[in-house]
Amino acid sequence: MKRWSLASRIVSGTLIIVLGALVLLSILVAAFTRYEVTERLDNSLQEVAERLEFVISELDRTDQKSTTPGGQVARLPGVNRRTLAYQIASPDGRLEVRSQNAPETLFVPRLKMGFYNVPSFRVYSVPSASGRHYILVGEPAFHRNEAVRRAILISVLPMVIFFPAIWVLVRWRVRRAMRPLTSLQHEIRSRGGTNLVPIPPLDLPEELVTIHSAVNLLLERLKMALSTERAFAANAAHELRNPIGALLAQVQVLRNLLQRSEYEERATTIMHQARRIGRMMEKLLQLSRVTSGIALTGDIFDLVPVIQFLARELEREKNQTIDLSGVPHLMIRGDMDAAGILFRNLLENAVLHGSSLRPAHVIVTENSEILIFNDCDPLTLESLQNMEKPFVRGKTNAEGSGLGLAIVRQVSLQLQADITITSPAPGKTRGIVVTVRFPSGDTEVEASWDGSKNY
Repeated sequence: MKRWSLASRIVSGTLIIVLGALVLLSILVAAFTRYEVTERLDNSLQEVAERLEFVISELDRTDQKSTTPGGQVARLPGVNRRTLAYQIASPDGRLEVRSQNAPETLFVPRLKMGFYNVPSFRVYSVPSASGRHYILVGEPAFHRNEAVRRAILISVLPMVIFFPAIWVLVRWRVRRAMRPLTSLQHEIRSRGGTNLVPIPPLDLPEELVTIHSAVNLLLERLKMALSTERAFAANAAHELRNPIGALLAQVQVLRNLLQRSEYEERATTIMHQARRIGRMMEKLLQLSRVTSGIALTGDIFDLVPVIQFLARELEREKNQTIDLSGVPHLMIRGDMDAAGILFRNLLENAVLHGSSLRPAHVIVTENSEILIFNDCDPLTLESLQNMEKPFVRGKTNAEGSGLGLAIVRQVSLQLQADITITSPAPGKTRGIVVTVRFPSGDTEVEASWDGSKNY
């Protein structure tokens, strides 16, 4: 399920409250507008009734009784369906005078002072000053409803129109207010094992100042802990390197002296274990150098001579052949020593865990790709997932410490290179291919080795 950002939650919550308030305000405004319009139009009916008193005076002066059914019709110019209609009736309910747009029957069956809602009309009934007649003034209902609708629309429509503008302004203001939090988030995200510097002062609101201080305190503690750990590993590996070398030399001499004796096998075992400890110290020194951030440089260098040197060195040490072919140059950005550590581990892994019948093969293609092939059994998905864990090795009898691929991963992160591992090799049923993509020039480095052994 997708998680909402804090800014989205604030914006949506604020807009829901604003929208609810606008809806409630619109309802109140609509009700108030309807009341005011109705009151104003009722006042108009009363004013018209008062002005019709002169007609009553004329009727009283002549004292003529209308004998026309539906009363006499007053023909007035400019009368339309929106014009007010009126009737003048006697107290006994006889219609005497009416406007041409008034019905032939009384608006209301019972003559009594007040306002009435009848079909098609809003009627005001009032007796004349003499009390001998009743004046009934009616306003067409559709005209009144139309006036109320227009008044409500004029009052409410601006709120509806301005709601998108309110949404844009609220969103802009919230995002602007969230910028310090976003900056703090980016600063925290950029911190890691190779970057534990304190977060610089930011324009943070009061609520985030304590978080900023707590994060800086945590970074300081992590820096001290990691520095202590790295210093211990580096010092231990460095201090043990010379004694282990001396021990290995003495064991080799002792083994030569004990040839063809019952102690020769034990001397050989001690020699192998001393070599294993020596390799472990070398890997720990490499890991210490890598975690110190040696690869965080932007130098541009040719990677092909580095690989050639490493390949020749491994050929002498392991007494195995590494075929190298392809283009003579491949320029990448990074630290040469770090790249040497990376490819030293990849090539050494390919030599140690590859098939002796098919030597490792290195190809530098015209597409700026480096392919390192070796023959091995394919790996399971579980083995591929565990390969990068430190000190985890597959089922193998080959020499190793379980740190090789962990070191490779650390170097690739500092070089901003992406590594993917597949097994078997594409188009084959055996082997492993590791693809390393460098950001400079989109260089791809592919290496394959027996991934069932993480050394």
